[in-house]
Amino acid sequence: MNYGVVSQEQLEKIDEILTEKLIKIGVDCVIIIDMAGNIITAKDNGTSKYDVYSFAALAAGNFATVDAMAKLVGEQEFSLLFHKGAECNIHFSKIDDELLLITMFGKSISLGFLRLNVVEAIERIKKIWARK
Repeated sequence: MNYGVVSQEQLEKIDEILTEKLIKIGVDCVIIIDMAGNIITAKDNGTSKYDVYSFAALAAGNFATVDAMAKLVGEQEFSLLFHKGAECNIHFSKIDDELLLITMFGKSISLGFLRLNVVEAIERIKKIWARK
């Protein structure tokens, strides 16, 4: 996928999906990045204070490390990562081979509910990418 040709209209539709499926359920911040750590788009709840640029770079490195570990144990990939903290949780999910969806959320949202919404968001985002 060459996301360099994604139109402004497509990015706006993706932002709408992120808002509807994730921000509106209480997610603090959601970012779509490429595997090099470049931000494709980011949405937050208006009160998030995350440094999304630093976070994107570190997240890409984290995902690459885990991908290498998957290969060491004979897995093709681990397509989903989850980090649980006392106040903040981070959920990583692959959209495709080039893009990651990163979601930061508090303890008021259950992981199962979040994952359901992430899966739905990714399916809708994939349809938009396919129209390029």
